[in-house]
Amino acid sequence: MPSRLNPYISFDGNARAAMEFYREVFGGDLVLNTFGESGADHDQDKIMHGMLETPGGFTLMGADTPTGMEYNPGTNIAISLSGDDSGELRGYWEQLSGKGTVSVPLEKQMWGDEFGACEDQFGISWMVNISGA
Repeated sequence: MPSRLNPYISFDGNARAAMEFYREVFGGDLVLNTFGESGADHDQDKIMHGMLETPGGFTLMGADTPTGMEYNPGTNIAISLSGDDSGELRGYWEQLSGKGTVSVPLEKQMWGDEFGACEDQFGISWMVNISGA
């Protein structure tokens, strides 16, 4: 899979409704995963990760803000880089996080992929996900 860049929106408990609405608007295939499905013992029905892939080639991702994390309307969008080219994505990660602030180190996660989150030196939020084998 080639690397891709797309918006990732955080929601305040209404990610399912929002992502279903975007599917109605843009069409396409929507996959929603809850925190409960991933084995978390909190926020069972909240969306941990949602991804809409449209016939027009758009990809939109979103999730509910977990309990204990601050939800900030207006600053609730991050740019997501994802794919399976580990070298390419690690290179982006090193540059983006180098002079920035890392909130989640780039490391293997419970869903099997490597994932990291940071804010670059200009205050832009980035998420990098390297698909597992």
